[in-house]
Amino acid sequence: MKNIALVSVFLMLGLNCTPVSAAELNSGCGSIQLAYYELGALYYHNPDGSYAGIDKDVVEEVSRRSGCKFDTVLESRVRIWTQLKNNILDMSVSGIPTPEREKFAEFIPYFSTRNYILLHRDMPAHNQSMAGFLADTSLKVGVVKSFKHGPQLDEWLDKLWTQKRVYEVADFDTLLRLFFAHRVDAVMALPTVWEPLLKKEDISKQIQVHDWAPQDSIVHGLIVSRERVSKTRRDLLKKAIYSMADDGSLEKIFSKHVGSKLARELRYDGPRF
Repeated sequence: MKNIALVSVFLMLGLNCTPVSAAELNSGCGSIQLAYYELGALYYHNPDGSYAGIDKDVVEEVSRRSGCKFDTVLESRVRIWTQLKNNILDMSVSGIPTPEREKFAEFIPYFSTRNYILLHRDMPAHNQSMAGFLADTSLKVGVVKSFKHGPQLDEWLDKLWTQKRVYEVADFDTLLRLFFAHRVDAVMALPTVWEPLLKKEDISKQIQVHDWAPQDSIVHGLIVSRERVSKTRRDLLKKAIYSMADDGSLEKIFSKHVGSKLARELRYDGPRF
């Protein structure tokens, strides 16, 4: 009877329209601690209190394809970087590699994008450019601590830092509150953040979106601890992500949350390691 039951299970698996890999039948990858952070379409609350987002869907599909199981928590971005650097967290999502960060983590890229500038709707026309904003010393910009914004925008920010015209806060929700209270005149945001905002009529009437650094491209990847996650397991995660890119699964996930036009812009076509 046991053999018959086992055969039945395999027949059921075989009838599934999605092939089941050996990794899915063998959880030898074990458990990995993974921290999410809330930000726009990447990870957000549904009205019923559940969570959804690009990163959640990506992680769940990576788990299915790699056989790795993820024990997930919600953390602030600042705490995530601190924990990764101190080797007390295995993994996080949608991180931007830098030389310093690559000392303690490996990055597995899955999308590429750039920051746009959000300005108040009533911002004078002569301030609606990078040079025009910089020239008016009364204007201030808000940023989230630990965020990277791209080569051109970070260079522009450095000039504002020297003039003490930058507000730094812990998270994007706080940044938006400062912006809508007119404590800051501009904020930077990825399409995965501002696109959901524009769907809210009361907010869309208050902001305008500008593309000041169209040549910037910021690669985002899974952030995996070099110390805590073995190379074998990191390679499993890479294979899962690359297979999702190759068969269009990543773009489908992006489309689900930000629409097909932005999904094409998010597609990563860079080198694989």
